[in-house]
Amino acid sequence: MSPEPMEILATVLFALAVLHTFSVKRFAHWAHQYPEGSIKENLLHFLAETEVVFGLWAAALFAGIIALTGSVHEAVVYIEGLNYTEPKFVLVVMVVAATRPVVKLAESVISFVARLLPMKEAIAFYVSALVVGPVLGSFITEPAAMTLLALVLKRRYFDHGISQKLAYSTLGLLFVNVSIGGTLTHFAAPPVLMVAAKWGWDTPFMMMNFGWRAVLSCLCSTTLITFLFRRELKGLTAVPNTSGAVPVWLTLMHMGFLAAVVAFAHYPDVFFGVFMLFLGLVTATHEYQDKLKLKEGLLVGFFLAGLVTLGSLQGYWLKPLISSLNGAALFFGATGLTALTDNAALTYLGSLVEGISPDLQYALVAGAVTGGGLTVIANAPNPAGIGILQSAKVFEDEGISPLGLLVGALPPTAIAIVFFWLVG
Repeated sequence: MSPEPMEILATVLFALAVLHTFSVKRFAHWAHQYPEGSIKENLLHFLAETEVVFGLWAAALFAGIIALTGSVHEAVVYIEGLNYTEPKFVLVVMVVAATRPVVKLAESVISFVARLLPMKEAIAFYVSALVVGPVLGSFITEPAAMTLLALVLKRRYFDHGISQKLAYSTLGLLFVNVSIGGTLTHFAAPPVLMVAAKWGWDTPFMMMNFGWRAVLSCLCSTTLITFLFRRELKGLTAVPNTSGAVPVWLTLMHMGFLAAVVAFAHYPDVFFGVFMLFLGLVTATHEYQDKLKLKEGLLVGFFLAGLVTLGSLQGYWLKPLISSLNGAALFFGATGLTALTDNAALTYLGSLVEGISPDLQYALVAGAVTGGGLTVIANAPNPAGIGILQSAKVFEDEGISPLGLLVGALPPTAIAIVFFWLVG
């Protein structure tokens, strides 16, 4: 392993970015020590925004490449050589999925399932949302599922006086369930998408090897968290969706646009064209629309683009590390590494290892999706959830704590390990 100076620089900046994500709550605390509206207060609040972290350090890498090479052209060539399709897709699908027609439809599906459960409405909806919602991600993609669920859970629970313990447990459960819930198909979960074509994985294969494990894991994890917080959940009152009615034809058109964006997920020029047409529809039907989540989508796209920029130069140490592991070591190694780098990047690097056996292929991807809820950078849809839930009342003082997320994600991650590795 003989890294180039640019790779060493990228690794140092990547490590600093990871440390920064774990320090955002501290920046928010410092911001409160300065007068409201002052430059220092605004700057520290900016540094406390999780979504800007990797973009800021990616900008530092751009400047560093110029300093190392003495050429702006070299830095531009590096940026132009990267693939930013995933950040662009997440931006678009997040904005489309967060519209009133799509959210109301998703909430109606979740509510229908909740009515079938013999328990109080607030508990039944909680269970339904965190089991059915993530599984829907296998068909509408994980970023869309994360966006929908974050919006619904924020309005029904996070904005209504729940405890910090329940908030972080729910956040961790949401992230883990979405990470594994997209594995029923071969096109919805980013870490699966990276290897499906090369390894010949299709939807029947995913259903047989991953899907049933994901469903059972989501069900068991949600049951556990619901049981632990049953008294608090029982005390919550139902919060119906009071946004205006939406015509059926408009809901169908929104779902058509969402389906088109998903269908052309690998072709940014095409899905951005679809997005422009979609914005025209929203403008024409503004009386049936809520404010678009453009700011949130742009911040999440910025975060993921920064992750791509810094993460693309980590292959010199990640690829040999993956090659040196086998069996259980690869599964647990992937689970741990996913907390420090995007799981899609991890599986992509694994796909470059020649001659990897089917068992090791499974171990790599299973470990990557199992650890996808441990940190905000572990899975591409996580920043979308953070971007929406960051403003929830329960987090409004100092934002979401990365350590709180990690602790909240540990129980569902342990259950996922049981189903994806220990159960035959």
